[in-house]
Amino acid sequence: MAMDPKNTLLRYLQVAREALLWKLDGLSDYDMRRPMTPTGTNLLGIVKHVASVEAGYLGDCFGRPFPEKFPWFADDAGFNDDFLVGADESSASIIDLYRRVWEHSEGTVAGLDLDAAGRVPWWGDRGDVTLHQILVHITTETHRHAGHADIVREMIDGAVGLRLGGENMPPVDDAWWADYRGRVEAAALEASN
Repeated sequence: MAMDPKNTLLRYLQVAREALLWKLDGLSDYDMRRPMTPTGTNLLGIVKHVASVEAGYLGDCFGRPFPEKFPWFADDAGFNDDFLVGADESSASIIDLYRRVWEHSEGTVAGLDLDAAGRVPWWGDRGDVTLHQILVHITTETHRHAGHADIVREMIDGAVGLRLGGENMPPVDDAWWADYRGRVEAAALEASN
């Protein structure tokens, strides 16, 4: 029995959302927020950004603005403020925001057909879209950021995988990974000569 295309898209989006959130499980507030790359990439900031972007694409673009205004998108906000989690923003409030965005987005999707027209003003001449196109876009964007979170989380404490416990990873130990990493490094060095 074939699954409804809208439900298929929502299922893949939900997998990405949940993968992104589990990357926060068990971490201290500091570890959720600390910059792990030269550009300041941090786990909680990724969640804040993805929530904000989803609210725009599956809200504003289809005439259903998310009911909360985001100060990090105000005209006087700084560049990349949607990735910056202030000390006054609790991790629980960011996670809760993301879940409220999911609920709002799912209301948009439930109320429209996949061929429903929307408008993405920041895309300029390419801004006329369909719900189907935006569901694919936001799903791929969420998975992209979940991939960033995979790497950041591994850098923090070594946790890897699609789900908590890394069920999709081979059952190997640290020694196996050290050996594998050594083989990757050796191949890279050999290829560079």
